[in-house]
Amino acid sequence: MNSKTLIIYKYQILYEILSEIKEYLNFDILDVNQNNFETLELDKFEDYLILSSKDLPEFKNCIVLEDLPIKIYRLIQTININFLKKNFAKKSEVKIGKYKLDINSRKIIFEDRYLNLTEKETDMIIFIKSNNKVSIKELQSSVWGYSSNLETHTVETHIYRLRKKMSEVFEDDNFIQNTEKGYKII
Repeated sequence: MNSKTLIIYKYQILYEILSEIKEYLNFDILDVNQNNFETLELDKFEDYLILSSKDLPEFKNCIVLEDLPIKIYRLIQTININFLKKNFAKKSEVKIGKYKLDINSRKIIFEDRYLNLTEKETDMIIFIKSNNKVSIKELQSSVWGYSSNLETHTVETHIYRLRKKMSEVFEDDNFIQNTEKGYKII
């Protein structure tokens, strides 16, 4: 069984075509109609896409076939590309407390608000979160590549700016906290 599933919604002829070549596909296919689609538990699928002839705005991961006719190899290519895009996007998202950090776009998101981050801010957040509590010297060394002997206020300046941005956009004054060892993110 493949970890990827293509759910074909109300498109019987397409399901039949793909069924004939399913041994050559790198995803499973599932045919659903209006009745069984409503009872379908999408969260039981590890990785899925929905293929339909019409837009289904209430569902994520939906591919709409509009440019018909389409060559079968083009269709399979489109499906595979969409699986790749979905996985790439999923791997680029990191949960940081109540926030979602999109590493690719360098945005931190909460509900309908987001904040654009610099590359160093993104690196700093990931490093602090993955190491729980970190010192200024660890940040200097790991994020900036500075010698631990170097006297600089780069880390403190970046922490200050990031705290200010988080406060302005999300009204969160506790995103990065001071500890006896250095910094932590809750």
